[in-house]
Amino acid sequence: MKKEGKILAGLLAAFLALYFLPIEGARFQGAVIEAFILAKWYAREHVLLCLVPAFFIAGAIGVFVSQSAVMKYFGPKASKWLSYSVASVSGTILAVCSCTVLPLFGGIYLRGAGLGPATAFLYSGPAINVLAIVLTARVLGWQLGLGRAVGAIVFSIVIGLLMHLIFMKEERAKAANAQEIYLGDDDGNRPLWQVALYFFSMVGILVFANWGRPMEASGLWYDIFQAKWLLTAGFATLFGLCLWRFFSVRLAWLVAAALPALALALMLPQYPVASFTAGAVGLAILTSLGSAELKDWRDQTWGFTKQILPLLFMGVLAAGFFLGSPESDDAGIIPNLWIQALVGDSPATVVALLRGDAASVPAWLVSVWPVWTNFFASITGALMYFATLTEVPILRGLLDSGMGQGPALALLLAGPALSLPNMLVINSILGPKKTATFIGLVVLMATLSGLIFAALVS
Repeated sequence: MKKEGKILAGLLAAFLALYFLPIEGARFQGAVIEAFILAKWYAREHVLLCLVPAFFIAGAIGVFVSQSAVMKYFGPKASKWLSYSVASVSGTILAVCSCTVLPLFGGIYLRGAGLGPATAFLYSGPAINVLAIVLTARVLGWQLGLGRAVGAIVFSIVIGLLMHLIFMKEERAKAANAQEIYLGDDDGNRPLWQVALYFFSMVGILVFANWGRPMEASGLWYDIFQAKWLLTAGFATLFGLCLWRFFSVRLAWLVAAALPALALALMLPQYPVASFTAGAVGLAILTSLGSAELKDWRDQTWGFTKQILPLLFMGVLAAGFFLGSPESDDAGIIPNLWIQALVGDSPATVVALLRGDAASVPAWLVSVWPVWTNFFASITGALMYFATLTEVPILRGLLDSGMGQGPALALLLAGPALSLPNMLVINSILGPKKTATFIGLVVLMATLSGLIFAALVS
């Protein structure tokens, strides 16, 4: 009866939602369109260049990185100083967004990494982006740039340690089981430097294929942006050499797989994504025709893809519906005016929206307002989807609309590392209890950081 009651409640909820669906409203219609605009933009800008290489890297971790190696450096019994140091600065190498880091996080966690180092990596991957921090300092001021850099590194370590402490009982059981399961597991027959070079080439492809355009058309970052596809091609060549020399892929097969990508690069230089896609298809074919090890890599990659990609698309649609896309102007179901009012320095705007007159603002509201604005900025940042570097111009607009410095930092610390799409995927990997704890820690620490930062700069 209990099961049938849940089914009945679900059917009633669906019926009432459809019955009262405000489909006639212009804002509702605009939000639906905005959801698909964001999904289309996400599919074009992130799936091929970000997620496809990330899925291949995650699959490779599951096949070519031994469990004993993961346990040695990131397992529950690994040196805390080493594991957290490496995890906390990973974002300086991986210039990825909150969704792209998910397959990599899933790869190391499911391979045996401890919860603490794995969640530290999950946070730091998108949060500690050197280019984004430099851009923040230039556009939003050196105080916010410095606060973001220091806060992100400290965040990743503290969140990882707290996750470890909160779930210490499970971590100890995992460590005990790991000793039995992985005892005697060797590091494989392949030398470490070969595996390192192989992963280095794949990470290089991921990083430079997604190198964002800086706001200034000069300097080192812009020069790298101008040469990003040449650098990507160089890493792809190195990757092919690794497959040939280390993984016994026939040279004729490699050449055949690379020829379509090379041809498209020469015929359509203005559309580098076409060449990149042809290369990805060629790699998929190689892994299907190669050795048992390569086929295992294909299966691991496909496993991550079918687990993560549908949830990401669902989350992107929801984020677009509620908050709109980064390029939209007040198109989500939640009006931008309310978001701007709820993160402003003063509650007067909110009072004016509610009453039509901001002449009298309650004293209690003024006293709790700093806590509220930082908390709301953290929640908003955690739900919104920020592609790499897009958070800076969005935040510039919010600051110009009256947003305080504290809430700005809170959004910078919570936003790039979390989003509604990535919450859904984290839940599928960690489960609801650990996911809720991780989200709560990010929001709480972002709120506290915003309050402390506002007090320091005021």
